[in-house]
Amino acid sequence: MDKILITGGNQLNGRIKISGAKNSALKLMVASLLTDEDLVLTNLPALHDVYTLLGVLEGLGVDCNFEKDQQKLTLNAGSVTDTKAPYDLVRKMRASILVLGPLLAKHGHADVSLPGGCAIGTRPVDLHLNGLKQLGAEIVLEEGYVKAKAPNGLKGANILFPKVSVGATEHLMMAACLAEGVTVLSNAAREPEIVDLGNCLNTMGAEISGLGTNTITIKGKKKLGGANHHVLADRIETGTYAIAVGMTGGKVVLEDTNIELINSLVEPLARAGVDVIGEGNTITVTRTSEKLHGVDIMTEPYPGFPTDLQAQIMAMLTICDGAGMITETIFENRFMHVPELCRMGANISVHGSSALVRGVPELKGAEVMATDLRASVAMILAGLVAKGTTTMSRIYHLDRGYDNIVDKLNACGADLERVSDS
Repeated sequence: MDKILITGGNQLNGRIKISGAKNSALKLMVASLLTDEDLVLTNLPALHDVYTLLGVLEGLGVDCNFEKDQQKLTLNAGSVTDTKAPYDLVRKMRASILVLGPLLAKHGHADVSLPGGCAIGTRPVDLHLNGLKQLGAEIVLEEGYVKAKAPNGLKGANILFPKVSVGATEHLMMAACLAEGVTVLSNAAREPEIVDLGNCLNTMGAEISGLGTNTITIKGKKKLGGANHHVLADRIETGTYAIAVGMTGGKVVLEDTNIELINSLVEPLARAGVDVIGEGNTITVTRTSEKLHGVDIMTEPYPGFPTDLQAQIMAMLTICDGAGMITETIFENRFMHVPELCRMGANISVHGSSALVRGVPELKGAEVMATDLRASVAMILAGLVAKGTTTMSRIYHLDRGYDNIVDKLNACGADLERVSDS
């Protein structure tokens, strides 16, 4: 199994091209199940999660042609006959559950294994299943599978989510595109990735309004067509590199992204002493003060501070002057990176859903392991500023969500090496 060696102490200077958003790409790939025509996705990141989902789709009979060098994926689900997604494929990634709704909407039945994924707390699929039931699906859980059928097709419904859920919003929005009548999703999530998915579905012939608000209306169609769609820039990757520059100092231009995607990060970074300036499809990040300052953060649904940047901002706070408080409101059990940061000399106290981070004069390189996707990149950030060398294992988590991170950072002056642990 590979490891990454990070030798700290170097400033970051240069340019980094931001990849397409993982959290958008996966849902867009699933949308191919709603049509018999080609769905062509460009700016697709070459991530482990993308390949995992490709395996799921190919297992269902989708014709997939991924031109990695061109970041282009062509999908055609016109020959899908098998509507069963088995455990062996689905267990690797939670997003696989999203094939259920589109298969059900188009074919009238689907059997999908309950999924696996990051161990960052309970993320039940009950919101997904309850919503599909409201659309007229008959669902039973049997031997680890969700077995669903809609012999008379799905019917539009008014669905009020008891809590904001990105996955359930995306799932039911896709299913409703082929439901008879009008579906209204209330208390819907508002993330840019949902808007990106909705825009693609509309290009395919769907009729969706209210994207980016908490009320989304979908007028069902008998069928959808093909489309060409450019995947949205990854706001989590954008924010991660912005935080990295703040930690190391220097100046980096982030390309093919937009500052609107990280509005919730710009203000706390400014208070900490990091300047983030957007112009068109670039963002320039520089550190404006010699020493960073502690800030308080609370994760919230979009447009609040994203939970997927919580671990990264915690890594930054470990070297700030003073202290900062991080409160996690989205997922329980998402402080698993704290013990690993403490191995590097961080001073962090966890009290329930909050973590008090007191800045230390320096971090020191150590052997650490990634516990989930975002925790893995927090170790990378800490290693960039630590004295000595940090060795990070279990980097398969990192490969799930960061496209070519070692080369991107090294091109800006970092010292990272990926090695085989043989």
